[in-house]
Amino acid sequence: METLTQTPPNSLEQIAALERQYLLQTYSRYPVVLARGKGVFVYDIEGKKYLDFVSGIGVNALGHAHPRVVKAVRDQAAKLIHVSNLYYHEYQGPLAERLCKLSGLNRAFFSNSGTEAIEGSIKLARLAGHRAGGDAKSKLVALEGSYHGRTFGALSLTGQDKHRKGFEPLLEDVTFVRQNDVEGLRAAVNDNTCAIVLEPIFGEGGIYECSVEFLRECRTLADKHRAALIFDEIQCGLGRTGNIFAFQTFGVTPDIVAIAKPIAAGLPLGAFISKEEFATAISPGQHGTTFGGGPLACRIALEFLSIVEEENLLENVNRVGAYLHDKLKDLVTKRSVAVGVRGRGFIQGIELEIPARPIVDGGLAEGMLFNVTHDKVVRFLPPYLLEEKHVDKGIRVLKKLLARKQHS
Repeated sequence: METLTQTPPNSLEQIAALERQYLLQTYSRYPVVLARGKGVFVYDIEGKKYLDFVSGIGVNALGHAHPRVVKAVRDQAAKLIHVSNLYYHEYQGPLAERLCKLSGLNRAFFSNSGTEAIEGSIKLARLAGHRAGGDAKSKLVALEGSYHGRTFGALSLTGQDKHRKGFEPLLEDVTFVRQNDVEGLRAAVNDNTCAIVLEPIFGEGGIYECSVEFLRECRTLADKHRAALIFDEIQCGLGRTGNIFAFQTFGVTPDIVAIAKPIAAGLPLGAFISKEEFATAISPGQHGTTFGGGPLACRIALEFLSIVEEENLLENVNRVGAYLHDKLKDLVTKRSVAVGVRGRGFIQGIELEIPARPIVDGGLAEGMLFNVTHDKVVRFLPPYLLEEKHVDKGIRVLKKLLARKQHS
């Protein structure tokens, strides 16, 4: 039997080599090993400091090592981490109540991830559809350019060929409509539709917003045809638009909303929240999870929601998000390689005429964590603690990097 290495790898080269040998090669990582974080900053194993505009792809909304989160994790880990859903614990019910009251919906189910929240949402919609219209009421409508996850159900609703290629056949009876195409939507939805599924703001799809007119028509058609309107707020929800739920920003309430990313401050937790008329379609044994909704994750999620409220972080998202938007728009007017800015709050993107990956690579060298999506979009998903001075630093670096490309 081969002897395992006794000393852990302690350099980028060693760590990368070990992963290349033993991990499935599904990730193209940036050449940095992050070791710790504090607030809006992270530090690599050599001690270099980075300003974090990615926050774990929207997960670390409270930044890193928030003292209240650290205290709650330590306290709960010493008491009870896991019990399974065979038994009650103290935190799942209060968290469900909090989310229901914040959303105006009625019942929650906790999962491990956003993808699983989408899977549960479409399972619930199928059950409700069959109850309302028989087996034929099973068709799904989704949007071109969308992204919902990588399991088969979520992938079937993802309107990007690059993610679907190689995994077909996926779920049948999914019709894709262009975002904000009201006429196309009307043509796609009928009495056999059980759900319309969409992101109010595309995340992986390039930070494109659904129009209020389009969302209202989704609501009207879902009501007319007794279908579930499902909002995927895994990336844009839980405060990132400046409201707890993105649907509150747009003024259109779904029947089911899927959430995840920041809810447990970095611990794995997702959920979908449903109106009662859809929630009653499911019965014991028809859906479940081993790890979802455990005491540690639920306690931290309650702490997350309390911190957002008590530290007035939504106000900060709105104020600093508007400041970021203005600064990005200034960049567009001054840098010919930058062609447009999209999004709001702390989910924004600047579109370039050139590939964005070299900008992200350049940011690393300058002590900045940026993110690329949709090939030519630099995406910003910063922690809710971000201040104007941090925006200024990020813009200075971005301006410098874009100037190099403009003159190269």
